[in-house]
Amino acid sequence: MSMLKQIVCGTVIGIATLGAARADAGQGIPPVPPAAPVAPAAIVPPMPPMPPMAPMPEWPVMPFIPAMPPLPDFAPMAIATAMDEARFALDSARALAPLARLAGDDQEDQLYDRARDAIENGRYERALDDLNRILAMNGARADAALYWKVYSLAKIGQRTEALAAAADLAKRFKDSKWLKDAKALEVELRQASGQAVSPESENDEELKLLALRGLMQSDPERALPMIEKLLAGTSSIKVKENALFVLTQSRSARAREIIAGVAKGGSNPDLQLRAIRFLGAMNSAENRQILDEAYRATPDPAVKRAIIRSFMTSNDHARLLALAKGEKDDALRGEAVRQLGNMRAGAELAELYQSEQSLDVKKQILQGMFIGGYADKLIELAKTEKDPELRKTAIRNLGNMRRTETSDALVAIYASDANIEVRQTIVTSLFVQQNGKALVDIARAEKNMEMKKDIVSKLSMMPKSKEAQDYLLELLK
Repeated sequence: MSMLKQIVCGTVIGIATLGAARADAGQGIPPVPPAAPVAPAAIVPPMPPMPPMAPMPEWPVMPFIPAMPPLPDFAPMAIATAMDEARFALDSARALAPLARLAGDDQEDQLYDRARDAIENGRYERALDDLNRILAMNGARADAALYWKVYSLAKIGQRTEALAAAADLAKRFKDSKWLKDAKALEVELRQASGQAVSPESENDEELKLLALRGLMQSDPERALPMIEKLLAGTSSIKVKENALFVLTQSRSARAREIIAGVAKGGSNPDLQLRAIRFLGAMNSAENRQILDEAYRATPDPAVKRAIIRSFMTSNDHARLLALAKGEKDDALRGEAVRQLGNMRAGAELAELYQSEQSLDVKKQILQGMFIGGYADKLIELAKTEKDPELRKTAIRNLGNMRRTETSDALVAIYASDANIEVRQTIVTSLFVQQNGKALVDIARAEKNMEMKKDIVSKLSMMPKSKEAQDYLLELLK
């Protein structure tokens, strides 16, 4: 029996076997014969004999069921399926590897942001889990993670562990910008004499902030020097961040100067990132210029990524495009491309694709086109791109766009492209779309038996597609 028929027969016979098993389970159980009467006890008068039971009707004779034919050898189909799954996993890994490299720092950023959010909400134990994962990565945020670990341990009363973490920070990161804040926190820990950080002092700082916020509305000339002093002092980072927020509520040029000074690196790294986000949210030409100057002044990739994202927040197409063209670092160039994709900047992405030399960044551009929904450009590149890897990336992105025009384009490319890997990628993309009709159409025209087996194997896993099931039955005739 041919391989195609084995696949189809296996499916049909499996269904028949399941039906037979269910039928057997539904039959009744033969009656149990009555038990022999038990002699009554001496003290109990004998019961009158029970009337004889009517004879049970005989069970009908079951018709003869012929022996089921031997099942086909499923080993080839299992091997083919395993190989197909392995190939799909390998293709996916290869496609995602460059994205993972470019977004490696993003994972650390996301863990850090999640830990900070947990701290803001008083969930210190949960924050510690993410902070420890950052420390295990030993990346650019390790010193910041150690500071917040000290802070979180202090909040839950683990003074000894907090002091040990503070000592670790001082030992491992002697030049860290977090040392000043860590020293202030260590002093509070030692003054507490075994107690967690006093909540009274935190409440006092919050009251000061409320007073400063009111003063900013009535007398900003008095409030601004006080906020500037608070930012330069030994208050906690949370209080300083809230003070920065108070500054954002003012339209004063001096308030913007203070925020700009923090954004350009004149303070704690977390304050710097927060100031950058505030400037992006306070969308104005002056703030975008400050961000541009901060980008050029800093060597820190984390700060540069934050500025790129703030350009997206402020809808600054021009500066993002300039960074995507001129930035030397592939990862930062890829970040600018991602943000252009989030802004649905299709024209800019198309322009970048023509000039970009890095294969990995080009894949990011294709991903950005997918995020922006630019099917026409992806179809064009899937047809004309000379590099097979980039063509396959474009095809995968088309597969994730469930539109009639993308399916039609994939079928057309399959008919015109002789590259086996490209064809396999198209088959997988159509399978992802669950497009049984398109797969049947290319299976009918396919002359390569290995490719046809691959298509039929995928059709056999599409039970909801009428076209797929009709074609499988057609192969059995």
